[in-house]
Amino acid sequence: MPKHPAKLPRRAVPETDRSVAKVIAPDSGSSVFSSFRYSHTEITARGGKAHLRARSTRFENGKLTSESFEGELEGSAYNQLVKQTQQYVANQTAQFLRSFSLFLPFPTKRPTDRD
Repeated sequence: MPKHPAKLPRRAVPETDRSVAKVIAPDSGSSVFSSFRYSHTEITARGGKAHLRARSTRFENGKLTSESFEGELEGSAYNQLVKQTQQYVANQTAQFLRSFSLFLPFPTKRPTDRD
């Protein structure tokens, strides 16, 4: 038994009128490969003050834009930022490790040694 039981006759591909076909130019802003963003922020503590340096560069719609910023904050702002960052990382790590807790055996109660 053949693989294709119904055979169709071969047909020639019809020619199209080139003047009817429209050529659509691609939209340069819609391509994900023609844009990028980069940012960098650095905070350091010097002599009781926090020094902040931020830089941002992006290329969108054929335009390159670069921005930079430098400034100083009081030292307590740096300490508060470090504390918030440490708390955020600890919470994210705890949440990640909690996802593995289902694979651990259930805790068993040990008999208490009461005399």
